[in-house]
Amino acid sequence: MSLVYIQDIPIGENHPLILIAGPCVIESEYMALATAESIKKITDKLHMPWIYKSSFLKDNRSSADSYQGPGLQNGLKILEKVKTEFHVPVLSDIHEPNQAQSAAEVLDVIQIPAYLSMQTSLVLAAARTGRPLNIKKGQFLHPEDVKHIVKKIESTGNHQILLTDRGTFFGYHNLVMDMRSFQIMRQTGYPVIADPTHAIRVYGISSSDPKGGTPQFVPSISRAAVAAGVDAIFIETHPDCKNAKCDAASMWPLQHLEALLLQLRSVDELIRGMKEITLT
Repeated sequence: MSLVYIQDIPIGENHPLILIAGPCVIESEYMALATAESIKKITDKLHMPWIYKSSFLKDNRSSADSYQGPGLQNGLKILEKVKTEFHVPVLSDIHEPNQAQSAAEVLDVIQIPAYLSMQTSLVLAAARTGRPLNIKKGQFLHPEDVKHIVKKIESTGNHQILLTDRGTFFGYHNLVMDMRSFQIMRQTGYPVIADPTHAIRVYGISSSDPKGGTPQFVPSISRAAVAAGVDAIFIETHPDCKNAKCDAASMWPLQHLEALLLQLRSVDELIRGMKEITLT
C-alpha cells in the first residue's frame, strides 16, 4: 500500500489510526478556533494524529435558504488561522475546478465530495495542484469503481490519494456502511477512511430535524470500521449539535469525542497486532 503523508502524519502501511475531525461547515472564526482547541486537547492527550476538517462551502443543501458557509476566500482565511494557531493540517472540500488552486494555497488535503466524485474536470483540477486528495466514494458507486477515479488522479502524476467510504444507498433515504468496501478499495493501493457521521444521516429529512440522523449508531459503526482495518476515521463533531448550522442531527457531540476515540484506539491497537489471514 502507498504511504500518504499529510505534513508529517503518515497514513497507511499499518501506522496507527488517524483522526479527521471538525464541524461540518465553518460557522464563524470563533467557533472554528474554539472547536479546534478542544479537539487538539483531546488528541494531544491520546497521542492521536489529527487533521482538522470543516467546509468553507456546503453546496449540497436541501433548501436554498440553508446556511452554506462563509465561502471560499473567508473560509480559507479561517482555516489558515486554525492551521497556524494549532499546528494542525487542514482539510476542506471544493465543488468547482476554479476553486482548486486557491484551496491548494491553504489546504493540506483537498476533498472531493461524494456527489461529485465522478466529475472528471473537478478531480483533475484538484489532482494537478499536487496536494493530497481525499475522495469521498459516491453513495451510488460500487467500491470497485473508485479505481476509475484513482486512475484519473494518477494520470496527473499525483499519487497522494485517500479513499473515504461514507455509506452506500440502502433504499431511498438510508445509507449502509458495507465493511467489505474498505478491503475492496484498498486494492487500489491507497489508504482507506471511514466516515460514520455521514453514513447515519437520514436523507430527505432536514439535517436540523432530530429525525434527520441517528448518531447513536456512530460508535458501533466506527468500531466495526476500525476492526475492518481502516487507516483513519472521519468524524464531524460540534460543541452544540442541536444548534449547528449544518448536519445538526448527525454530527457527534464534541463532549463525547474523547470517549469514542478511546474505544477506537483500543480496537485499532488490537487489530494492528494481528497477522492478516489470506486465502490461497
